[in-house]
Amino acid sequence: MYRILRNENMQHNRGRSKAPTMRKTPETHIAKAPNEVWSWDITYLNTSVRGLYYKLYMIVDIYSRKIVGWEVWHDENGELASQLVERTVTSEKVRNKPLILHSDNGPPMKSFTLKSKLESLGIIKSYSRPRVSNDNPYSESLFRTCKYRPNYPRKGFETIDEAREWVNNFVDWYNNEHYHSSLKFTTPNSVHTGQVNEILKKRKKVYETAKKLHPERWKKPIRDWDPIREVALNPIKNKQDTLKTGFGS
Repeated sequence: MYRILRNENMQHNRGRSKAPTMRKTPETHIAKAPNEVWSWDITYLNTSVRGLYYKLYMIVDIYSRKIVGWEVWHDENGELASQLVERTVTSEKVRNKPLILHSDNGPPMKSFTLKSKLESLGIIKSYSRPRVSNDNPYSESLFRTCKYRPNYPRKGFETIDEAREWVNNFVDWYNNEHYHSSLKFTTPNSVHTGQVNEILKKRKKVYETAKKLHPERWKKPIRDWDPIREVALNPIKNKQDTLKTGFGS
């Protein structure tokens, strides 16, 4: 039957449904230092009015996990996003330096205004695959941490100024007080500024001293306190994909 269909040029999609398409493997980005790869997204903040939301724009550095830029607005569009990106680039002093900005495929992210601004700033654009949420894990994880804080107002914010004040306090806590498990329990700001090397060096010394004093308490080596060398966005999962994309171990 399949030979007959092939000979008659009928072995393909013949219905009104969309023909299947191949999805390319998402591009892998490696950050070995702060301000090499940023991830950004927009999430909704509840208000006291049902069905009405404020929009939280947030940019995070995937290497240090530091929130480098944020804003809260009534709307979401490319103009507001481009203004935030430019302010963040200026504050981080990375204008015209190698930088990748990753996002999903939302209208503000792919707007002509934002694309034009990124080109003028020398920033490389990167996008998730359509309808694939885990291509942007750093922003999604950050938003979950934000909304699951104990003091997050479940009944919503009364005003946009109240929302901005709350987010400002959250960002200060997250960057300067939150001991991030993926950063070996150091703060994002300490990684971003390079202070983490000295912190982990002292922590390793404390553990080694404790093990020498009471070796009977240690059945395994001490925890790995060496600084993180690199962080990957959409890392390669198998050797075959590594050979295809050229990213080796």
